[in-house]
Amino acid sequence: MTVHNLYLFDRNGVCLHYSEWHRKKQTGIPKEEEYKLMYGMLFSIRSFVSKMSPLDMKDGFLAFQTSRYKLHYYETPTGIKVVMNTDLGVGPIRDVLHHIYSALYVELVVKNPLCPLGQTVQSELFRSRLDSYVRSLPFFSARAG
Repeated sequence: MTVHNLYLFDRNGVCLHYSEWHRKKQTGIPKEEEYKLMYGMLFSIRSFVSKMSPLDMKDGFLAFQTSRYKLHYYETPTGIKVVMNTDLGVGPIRDVLHHIYSALYVELVVKNPLCPLGQTVQSELFRSRLDSYVRSLPFFSARAG
């Protein structure tokens, strides 16, 4: 099991942060285009799920999977979206995504007066702590192939 990558988006679709660990295939398009495609897909899936669900979707859209990867999604009340792509063996990780938001993003970026909000995160402390946290997860494999 492993983690492929992670995106942090604000409510307007701005990619605040992107990290990559075991991503095997690149898209072949510029990163800015990839961010727009990912955010657009998330927007569409959220809209589709909320309209088509036969039940009241209290938590909304949490994850989806393809034959190759699983996308995990967490949205905060303020509209920050945390997206992690993993392999198929990883179960629900809502608590992990919440921890990334509350213990790392809020504590190291939002509460830091040197980090302007609504822009790409430039904090090296945030990046290194995020990397350490993800690498410490039980489903992160250092030798993912």
